[in-house]
Amino acid sequence: MIDINFFKKTRLLDGGMGQELLARGMPSNSTLWSANAILDEKYHPLVLNTHIDFIKAGAEIIVTTTFATRQKRLKENNLQDKFEYLNKKAGEIAVNAKKKFPHIFVAGGLPPQNLTYESDERDEKEIIRDFKDQARALNSYVDFFYFDVWSSIKEVKCGIEAIEEFEKPYLVGMHISEGTNLPSGESISDLKNVINEKSLGVMLSCVSPENFEKNLYELKSLDVPFGFKLNGFVTTKIKEGYTSVFLGKKSNPNEFLGKRKDLTPDKIALIAKKFKDAGATILGGCCETSPSHIEAISKIK
Repeated sequence: MIDINFFKKTRLLDGGMGQELLARGMPSNSTLWSANAILDEKYHPLVLNTHIDFIKAGAEIIVTTTFATRQKRLKENNLQDKFEYLNKKAGEIAVNAKKKFPHIFVAGGLPPQNLTYESDERDEKEIIRDFKDQARALNSYVDFFYFDVWSSIKEVKCGIEAIEEFEKPYLVGMHISEGTNLPSGESISDLKNVINEKSLGVMLSCVSPENFEKNLYELKSLDVPFGFKLNGFVTTKIKEGYTSVFLGKKSNPNEFLGKRKDLTPDKIALIAKKFKDAGATILGGCCETSPSHIEAISKIK
């Protein structure tokens, strides 16, 4: 079990698994994204080696490859019967990496259970059930849960209730596409009314460096460890909606979200240092950040 004060010191997370797997040759497959690497056994070594490369680059925490193993994505691909297998296999592969590097921690990645970059407007009981089902499948493999790219205070409230029975701490990863409001319209400071003593800290996840900076002081106002998983996309907000495009012909998110060319490892390290100097203790990358980016950040840690 991870110590509740772990992130009060500067810590380094991994980078973006889904985009890195695609970059390393895993073919895209509808909306399965990273789940395709768990579904197809021949890609299991690729997942393991990618985890290991992030660890060798300096990551102290790896996140399970479970962003696309949520029930909604599997239903879209007629694979709902694989739900438990895929989540447990992702946990198993992460643990195999930890066996080689016992000092690291495994975060159980719990993605939004409905749409990506959009608030889940479903009934709370339904959201809690979905979170609990995925958390239960991951529980025996992970040191804590990571709320991965969530978009509303409601989801956090539901997530905390969903994982309560597993008695593990959690790290909150919220998303803001543009400006200073969550996709739900709420503010980061509204988390004060929801997070409890099992919270390890609060991050902005899959956000641009520029947008993280806009929300820096709001995060600091929470008076908890805070930080980021920065992405290398041009935008996470498109008029057509992320999910509608992803369900179409395009199956690599950077085809419609764009890939920035300016965020080199050295540039990311400079940005991370700036935020670290401003108080951020949780440093990491999201989509389009590779082990080379994490290695560059590790040098300023």
